[in-house]
Amino acid sequence: MISINNIRVEFSGKDLMQDITFEIKPKDKIGLVGKNGAGKTTLLRLIVKELSPAAGNISILQDVKIGYLPQHTTYPEGKTVFEETMTAFSEVLEIENDINDVNTQLAERTDYKSDEYLELINNLTELNARLQILGSATIESQAEQTLKGLGFEPKDFERPTNELSGGWRMRIELAKILLRKFDVLLLDEPTNHLDIDSIQWLEDFLTGNPVSVVIISHDRRFLDMVCKRTIEISMGKIYDYKANYSKYKEQRKERIELQKAAYENQQIKIKQTKQFIERFRYKATKANQVQSRIKQLEKLEVIEIENEDKSGIHFRFPPAPRAGDIVIEMRDLTKKYDDLLVIDEIDFILERGEKVSFVGRNGEGKTTLVRIILDELKYNGFLKLGHNVNVGYYAQNQDKTLNMDKTVFQTIDDIAVGDVRTQIRAILGSFLFRDDDIDKRVSVLSGGERARLALAKLLLQPYSLLVLDEPTNHLDMQSKDILKKALLQYNGTIILVSHDRYFLDGLSDTIYEFRNHKIRQHKGGINNFLRRKKIQSMQEIELKKKETSQQNLVVESSSKQTYLQRKEEQRRINKNKRDIEKSENKIEEYENKIAEIDKKFAKNEAITDDSIYVEYEDFKTKLQKEMEKWEKLNEEI
Repeated sequence: MISINNIRVEFSGKDLMQDITFEIKPKDKIGLVGKNGAGKTTLLRLIVKELSPAAGNISILQDVKIGYLPQHTTYPEGKTVFEETMTAFSEVLEIENDINDVNTQLAERTDYKSDEYLELINNLTELNARLQILGSATIESQAEQTLKGLGFEPKDFERPTNELSGGWRMRIELAKILLRKFDVLLLDEPTNHLDIDSIQWLEDFLTGNPVSVVIISHDRRFLDMVCKRTIEISMGKIYDYKANYSKYKEQRKERIELQKAAYENQQIKIKQTKQFIERFRYKATKANQVQSRIKQLEKLEVIEIENEDKSGIHFRFPPAPRAGDIVIEMRDLTKKYDDLLVIDEIDFILERGEKVSFVGRNGEGKTTLVRIILDELKYNGFLKLGHNVNVGYYAQNQDKTLNMDKTVFQTIDDIAVGDVRTQIRAILGSFLFRDDDIDKRVSVLSGGERARLALAKLLLQPYSLLVLDEPTNHLDMQSKDILKKALLQYNGTIILVSHDRYFLDGLSDTIYEFRNHKIRQHKGGINNFLRRKKIQSMQEIELKKKETSQQNLVVESSSKQTYLQRKEEQRRINKNKRDIEKSENKIEEYENKIAEIDKKFAKNEAITDDSIYVEYEDFKTKLQKEMEKWEKLNEEI
């Protein structure tokens, strides 16, 4: 479909890429990876002809249509969300207009046997045939389902696009690209503004679609789930792996080891050859051999070792000050913006040392609750912070909290106190701000640099509670790993708002899902939570399919299934759904009871009442039986 042939790219007189050659084939799902500045975005822009190579060429088969989602773009104005999305079907809409024009002309003519009239009839037939191929009858349904998958609610469809943030407008552009049925999609950081539900929907869409895809992403799990091939750009060359991201990392490590071994062997041979040349340079009897060795060295293609980027943020959070056992307690907490209900009578208790994650679709109230905890918003209900609790906060829009006119050094120096003032340069150095970097103004920093500077501010004093709202936005994979390690070592309490599933994995065993103005606790970590959601989602889809199928059967044949049979079957399905909900509540109850007893055991205090052991085993047995019941009920559905 697309052949990249011996591409060379120059920037500022230096080669960014040399002799790049590979193919994008039908149904390919490719993850494009490499260090920042390696040329990943440049390569996508070369394919769509936004840039031209210094040498080489890119060959694209005739009729192959390419869709490109850049990381940053301008957005059209003047339409509603749904109207803008429907522009993806411009060809369909244009054909429909042409059909209307032809029908109008036919209605006005009476020369039924003329050549002009017959030509109009032929045009109308061709236009209708083309319209049928494009599936015009379902375009509104396709647009609606795609917008819902990307997180829009039906009430959002009629909103003007200029009311939306850049992240939501990017979703509209992504929806348009997915709906236009391109042959190849080039997606540059498509998950940056998506929540967990939308990312999972996009994964399912891409994996279930025959379209070829090239993706640049810092979302490791997304790459693993979608891409079966990984192309790395490194030191101006490409390395093509028939593997997803995780397997690529393993194979890459093996390649580097082989590369080092080959380099060392070559260096030994070069040294031996040079020694021979020096030793026999002036001996006439060895002149031919010496010249031969010199030519060998001149022709030798020297093996280069890839310089692994060892630079990365490296730090530890200061030890958390001792706080009360209960860090946060809230009861019947409600938040409204005028008539818009965001959070409705929620209860939440956070104990010292807990690391919990807030997840859910954008707009469900995660950041709102964080701002209420920080006393930035008014609310109804009860909220209390525990004894000696002080909060360190990393905001999602952290760049807006920084003073653009200050330098990197001033940003830290203005709020540092005591002995910390003597460590400012060391702190900034650990976040990759070295030498002249500390004199840069915040306004000229990249998104990633601003994110690192905001994280550095959290080191200036010890906090008993860290509240981090999307801390991995703009961070590369290596920096994410180091931040995750620092959070795992931190001995305080953490509230983490994130859509990065790989980052969340292992950081917390308690997930709070925000949905329908409520929050629901899930034990077992992010992967367990996602598995349960997948099962529930599949059940809903199958039930909808079943209901649709039943309705069609009624229309097609009254003898296939009677009304009473369908009613009885639906009654059983509804009962199963209620039983599943009851079972899930019991599972949650037993898990909480077991967790309470585990805490008692963990205190290492003498237990005088032996009945607690009997009670503990009883709850574990009940939990096991209830899990088996839950699985059986799901199988029945």
